[in-house]
This record gives sequence, C-alpha cells and structure tokens, in this order.
Amino acid sequence: MRAALTTKDNTMVVTEVPDPVPLDGQLLVRTLACGICGSDLHALADPEAFMETARRSGGTPYDPRDGLVFGHEFAAEIVEYGPGTRRELPVGTVVCGPPIGIGPQGAGIVGYAPMFPGGYGEYMILNEGLTMAVPNGLDPRVAALTEPFSVATRAVDRSGIGADDVAVVLGLGPIGLGVVAALTARGHGPVLAVDFSARRRALAAGLGADEVIDPAVASPYDRWADLDVPVGTVDRMAAELLGVPARGAVIFECVGVPGVLRQVIEGAPAGATVMVVGVCMQSDRIEPGVAVTKELTLRGTFGAYPAEYGATLHAIAEGRIDAGSIITGTVGLDGVAGAFADLARPEEHAKIVVVP
Repeated sequence: MRAALTTKDNTMVVTEVPDPVPLDGQLLVRTLACGICGSDLHALADPEAFMETARRSGGTPYDPRDGLVFGHEFAAEIVEYGPGTRRELPVGTVVCGPPIGIGPQGAGIVGYAPMFPGGYGEYMILNEGLTMAVPNGLDPRVAALTEPFSVATRAVDRSGIGADDVAVVLGLGPIGLGVVAALTARGHGPVLAVDFSARRRALAAGLGADEVIDPAVASPYDRWADLDVPVGTVDRMAAELLGVPARGAVIFECVGVPGVLRQVIEGAPAGATVMVVGVCMQSDRIEPGVAVTKELTLRGTFGAYPAEYGATLHAIAEGRIDAGSIITGTVGLDGVAGAFADLARPEEHAKIVVVP
C-alpha cells in the first residue's frame, strides 16, 4: 500500500509499504480520512522528547525516525475480517474508533507503534471490539475528528466543572476548540476562549464560546471580578462565611508549551481547577507555594476511553457538536509533508484532514 512514512531525517516520504495483515480479533480497513494531530507534528520535530515523555509516562516508545505510519484520527471502511472475529458489521461499513491497537502483535497506539500503522496509509488494522460504525451517514472526514473531540470530552468530564463555574479555555487548536464544543453542547456558560489567532477565535465563537479574548490585547485573568469569581483565598472564605454566592473557575490549559502552566497558576483565582490538557514535552517551572496558597487543583487528562469516544461520535453525528467546522484543509498522501508545515500558521489552518 502507499503510505506517508517517517524517515531518519525527521521528514516523511510517500512510498510503498507492505499491506497490514489482520490477526486474531482484528479487521482490515481502508482509510477514508485521517486528521493531522499536533502530537504528530511534535513527534516528527522532536522525536527524543516524544519518546522520553512516553517512556517516563510508563509507555513503550517507538522511534519515529525508524519509519512509522502516523495517523490516529481516522475513519475507514471494513475490507475483511481476521480470524476469531464476530463479524457483526458488514464488509463496507464505515467505521472509526479509539486509536488503541490490541492483538497478538502486542499493544500500542495506532500510528505510533510499527505493528499498528495509522491513517496516513491506505490500509490499517483495527481491533474489532474497539471499532464503531459511523452513524447517520456522517462524512468520514468529520467522523475522523471524533478522536480529538473525544479527548476534549474526557477533559471536561474529568474537570468536575460545576453548573455555575466559569470556564476558560487557553489555546484554540483542535483540542481547545473541542473543549469549547464539549462545554457548549452541554449548555455550559460562560465559556471564555483565548488565543492569539483571530481565525481560531472565530472558530471558537462559531462553536458557542460566550467571549473570545486575544491575550495580546487583554488578559482573561482580569475578568474574575466581573464574573463574580473571588480572586483570593480570603475573599472566597469571606463569601462562604457570609453566605454570598461565589462562582468557581476551571481553566483548561490546551497550549502545552513551557511557561504557560506557570502563568495559569499565577492568574487563576483561589479554589480553581486547572486542567492540564496540552502535552508539554519540555521541562517547565512552577512555584508550588502559589498553587498551595490558592488551594488550586491541578489535574491531567489524556486520550479518551471507548465510552467517551462513542458518546462524542453520536454527539457529532446528531449535530450537537459541529466538528466539521474546524476543518480548514484536505490533502492526499502526497500533501502530508506540506500540510505539516502549513499547520504552523494558525491564521491559515486549524485542522487538515488527509484523504489517502
């Protein structure tokens, strides 16, 4: 099959590679669409940091320079079943699913493990038990975005956000936009969306953000008093003692670059929850005393469980989440390398989808 294969010089080349073969409990699918994820960009640009993060997190890292077929945001159609499968979905069914590879070859993340080539190739093998039929005739390009939007859904679920809490979303890449969409789909507000890019702020507004902020012009941390959120610990204690209603705040850090988490801790109001959604693979520095004094909760979140993936897929298919609105480009396999470069320009692109 043709695939965009990573190389030792941190680039990609489109070439012929062997077709994957489904083993026990697996099925062979033909890729219809695959989103380009920021994680792929990071893995290609800095493979050492990518592998070290995986290693220190308890994972099994594979070197992107050894020739991987990336692509974990996919939609595909069933071509054939391997042995030991139930074959509940007819051949030709359009499917997607969480990018978890499981089988006799071992386990790994689809697109980041050599035994589970991803959607930047014409064919993939998937675990039957994790494969979901795409409902309602949903466009495969949109169905492929279930993966990043399900990551956002999990972040919102894990945040424990209260009905009256203020939500601040920092960074409006696909995951940040997904967080905005997940919040507004539940009727939550207010949602403040923050990004330097005017185009991405416009996308967030289209997904229902109540307020969009350019941090070059204004700080989201200056809005607490206007939104009835006590800033200091003493202020929050006083409000509680006097029986005065006081909102909480949840800040979703979806940027993932050094220095942002420290800024969030300094700018967060007392009692806030900070959801660390962006994956920063470099060292950062924070001052724990500030977080302690403010009684902040810092919580990480990563990926999505199958139930969250399935719920997000149906929310998209039923029109409650407009995932397709963030697609800003489509390329074939020969355009993948160029698309990686294009995604470095946030005023031009938010999400590019590969159609092999």
